[in-house]
Amino acid sequence: MRDTDLDGLFAMARDAVPDAPDALLARVFADAERHRPVPALRVAQRRPFWRALLADLGGGGAVAGLATATLAGVWIGFAQPAPVTTLTDALWSVSTDDDTLEVVDLIPSLDAFLPEG
Repeated sequence: MRDTDLDGLFAMARDAVPDAPDALLARVFADAERHRPVPALRVAQRRPFWRALLADLGGGGAVAGLATATLAGVWIGFAQPAPVTTLTDALWSVSTDDDTLEVVDLIPSLDAFLPEG
């Protein structure tokens, strides 16, 4: 057998179309039609502003967490618990005689970390 003989066999196989019974094709197409996804009809409707904002922020749970964090921050800033007050007094001591504020450098300049050269 030569290459040309093999090419001839492939050409004969391409030309031969198997015939499927019409009943089988009808059942296959009906099954395909039944499983085809149906696009959902989207009706553009206008949502109220607050409902749209709530949905954009992630829903009710996310907004509840944001509200809780906001209220906790306001409360800590307003009430200043004792450990926060102690830390503040330790870092920034105010002199009562001339009302000067000592500055504590918590973030030093970057120059100390950069080599020269």
